[in-house]
Amino acid sequence: MIRLFSAILLFQLFTMQTRAAFPTATEIAPEMYPGWNLGNTLEPGPCSWLSDPLKYETAWQGSMTTQEIIDYVKSMGFRSVRIPCSWMVHCDQNYNIDTKWMDRVQEVVDYCINDSLYVILNDHYDNGWIERSFADKTESSVKKNCALLGMIWRQIATRFRNYDYHLLFAGLNEPDAAGDSSKDKEGDIDALTRYEQAFVNAVRQTGGNNSNRVLVVQAPTTNIDLAYKYDSMPVDSRSNAMMYEVHFYSPFNFSLMEKDESWGTRSFYWGTGNFLDGSRYNSTWGDETYVQNQFRMMKSKYTSKGIPVILGEFGALWRTMPSGESQEKHDASIYAWYYTVCRYAIFNGLVPFVWDTNACQRPSMDIINRKTLKIFNQKAYDGIMDGCASVRWPNYTPTDISSPLSENRCPKVIYDLSGRILPTIPEKGVFIMNGKKYCK
Repeated sequence: MIRLFSAILLFQLFTMQTRAAFPTATEIAPEMYPGWNLGNTLEPGPCSWLSDPLKYETAWQGSMTTQEIIDYVKSMGFRSVRIPCSWMVHCDQNYNIDTKWMDRVQEVVDYCINDSLYVILNDHYDNGWIERSFADKTESSVKKNCALLGMIWRQIATRFRNYDYHLLFAGLNEPDAAGDSSKDKEGDIDALTRYEQAFVNAVRQTGGNNSNRVLVVQAPTTNIDLAYKYDSMPVDSRSNAMMYEVHFYSPFNFSLMEKDESWGTRSFYWGTGNFLDGSRYNSTWGDETYVQNQFRMMKSKYTSKGIPVILGEFGALWRTMPSGESQEKHDASIYAWYYTVCRYAIFNGLVPFVWDTNACQRPSMDIINRKTLKIFNQKAYDGIMDGCASVRWPNYTPTDISSPLSENRCPKVIYDLSGRILPTIPEKGVFIMNGKKYCK
């Protein structure tokens, strides 16, 4: 009896330690924001102008990643690093990942782990071998893609099997499923779900810490509207160990459009109070209400049901204004956009990861200059940090007004009587702040 009791006690202790060592997705998510992308770095390839694939790291930007760069990223308040990474372009004819490439990726991951940062390591575009494959959904093609994706992820997962919960895996990046040009959206979603399932199965099969590791799966084209419309979530052997990923670059005219087209005009100015009188470059859609409604859809379908959402990429072009336009109002618009995206993302349970490419010349959506270890775009950086500090991570109880705040979160969160977050204290009316009702 004593031996049986001891065995049961040891099993319970082991189970408790496993749970403690690997918190759930909902437990990890509040600790991850704000996040930063090591963009345009480990994902290029193939690059015909470089004979050594290890040099692909500097194909699209000029800095080799160092511990000092990651130290600086952490010192500036970022708590997670997303590492976009190619793998298939570094495989031999038998789909074995080059050992030297795997070593280099692990070295970069270790820079982040050394700083106790969370890390999301993905399979990022990878020459489009699977992300652009949805035109061919024959059974033989889908089976082959599932098998190859499984081979890739088993190798990655095996190498990182002993890493703790700070490392997350993301199966894909922006799978081109159910987009505007698709003629078989339901078929796309079925194929995508099978690919995501192949990723989850491959990682879990490697055992070790991968049996409990939090995994990230992607919405079709990582588009919020498609994420809300379709269900592409795979099943998992561990409960509450999965996150869903979307990206956000809206309104396109403001965030990504580089030149005027016959069908539309760029936007230089965005947000309340930032328009320039008489300018043709004032944003005409995608205002603060649009941003909030987009993220609210993710709350409705995912985050309020215990599935955290990763806002894996977001960014807007910081531009030099032409003659006759206002640089001051454009800079204010950049601040307002980054602030609003982060504020409403967190309010709705999305973890924001800013896109950063290290180009450091305008137009760009860069935040950090990795060569000088200085902030390149102060307005965007301030918007990110202020937006993250302005709102608490939600717990989704219906009367969630005065729940505890962590020490590093600003307590001044303002609501109207419908529970909607307000950007500032209203000039008049009734509002709720810090759990108290005010009438002005």
